Amino acid sequence: MDRERSWQVIESERLSLADLLDTLTEPEWDRPSLCAGWRVRDVAAHVALAPQPPGPWTMLAEGVRARGSFHRLNHDISVRHADRAGADLVAELRTHAASRRLPPMTNHRNILFDILVHGQDIAIPLSRDRTMPLDAARTGAARVWAMGWPFWARRRLAGIRLRATDIDWTAGHGPHEVRGPIDALLLLLTGRAASLDRLRGDGVATLTAHLARNSARSGYLRSKRSAR
Repeated sequence: MDRERSWQVIESERLSLADLLDTLTEPEWDRPSLCAGWRVRDVAAHVALAPQPPGPWTMLAEGVRARGSFHRLNHDISVRHADRAGADLVAELRTHAASRRLPPMTNHRNILFDILVHGQDIAIPLSRDRTMPLDAARTGAARVWAMGWPFWARRRLAGIRLRATDIDWTAGHGPHEVRGPIDALLLLLTGRAASLDRLRGDGVATLTAHLARNSARSGYLRSKRSAR
């Protein structure tokens, strides 16, 4: 997926997430998300902040406050930003949906899978349907697979072949196969155990046991939880 198409999807996903959030009750805003230790409102605030990142001096001060931990910094900024009415977060998402500003040390490829995955972090615990565009999910999966920190997908999924069943995408090699929709595979790559019930293959049992032992301590879920 090229840069322009990526930004178009990012804008669309921000707007559709705003529409979903606009329907939530107050208790739903405070439900746990798929990110360990993060409420729905915290994830929404994190997404809303992406196109309006703090300036360098603010980031420096936040870094000192977080004692040098990027994950704690990320968490604390999001939680403080979440301390406002849900309607205000919805309005921010809509206002900045088309923005192409980037937080420090990232790029549009990361923002693309970030909005896709965080949309599911919110929707799945609330039992809301949220469909990922296939081409965007494939691009996100390829990006996460190629990365190291914070997911370490190739390390965590060593010995497993991944195969999408709804679009042409494969990754990995080994004696075991895991197959399923590309959106479920993207969630798996980013450490979300919630994807396992939509996946098939002889590698699923291995992954289920692994994630049950380590999901709170590995990959993206580790980065979210350790910020508490």
